[in-house]
Amino acid sequence: MSEAIAYYPGCSGLGTSKEYDASTRAVCRALGLSLVDIPDWSCCGSTPAHTKDHVLSAALSARNLQLVAGMGIGAAATPCPSCLTNLRTANHRMAAPAMAAKVNKLLDDPYAGGVEAISILQALVEKIGLDEIKAAVRTPLSGLKVACYYGCIMNRPPELMAFDDCENPMAMDNVLAAMGATILPFPLKVECCGASYGIPRQDIVAKLTGKLLDAARSIGADVVAVACPLCQMNLDLRQGQVNRALGTNFRIPVAYFTQLMGVALNIADAELGFDKLCIDPRPVLNKALSGADTQAKGA
Repeated sequence: MSEAIAYYPGCSGLGTSKEYDASTRAVCRALGLSLVDIPDWSCCGSTPAHTKDHVLSAALSARNLQLVAGMGIGAAATPCPSCLTNLRTANHRMAAPAMAAKVNKLLDDPYAGGVEAISILQALVEKIGLDEIKAAVRTPLSGLKVACYYGCIMNRPPELMAFDDCENPMAMDNVLAAMGATILPFPLKVECCGASYGIPRQDIVAKLTGKLLDAARSIGADVVAVACPLCQMNLDLRQGQVNRALGTNFRIPVAYFTQLMGVALNIADAELGFDKLCIDPRPVLNKALSGADTQAKGA
């Protein structure tokens, strides 16, 4: 059993990406990673805050880090790369005394630092480990061909995020390989999907997302695995928009990596939330796993 870590779900985890939050909790529970909810947590500012005011942005994240410090826990894990960026940026900015003083004026209780912010992916790799993850597999993802897509901020900037390779990250690849999946070399794994331009500039998102989907299809992926709520939305929800804009016919399942892990750990569908995805990956999963089972029986 690993030590407990504070859990910051982020606003999307309780809204548009409930399936990510639910599958994250279920997978961590199955692997013995104890997630402790942060009492009275609040929004980290997401994308807009830092464009308006760096002090306010840092304060929004620092408030949550201070709550974790008050819990007596030294690390906070979040599934969302955007939240992670904000939490780590707040720690970085508040290392400067002048900035810390400005931020703490906005807080009820000052934050003195000392809480590490990490992703759930990093927590699984570093606090559980690939060997234990592999040993926990009950239904190997054999026969499932996966393209792992990290998005553009999960590991960037490298001096701030300080985890995995910023150009060719492998943590998600390695975790899903440990679950038995066939991991395909995906050349666009850190390219931008268009991020939050989905509403003001759908043309940009269609072009960038279409490029990613085309690359995944060209390498023969059954499913694209993601670790970011916004990336998942652009690649899954907007496939219809992409098809209309580009004249394509994409229909590629895009699932959170924790959902795929949940299948390998025999976690019930109700906890994984596949029904909340626009393109249901279960037919592809069932076909791949049944084919692998047939091959195993015939061997």
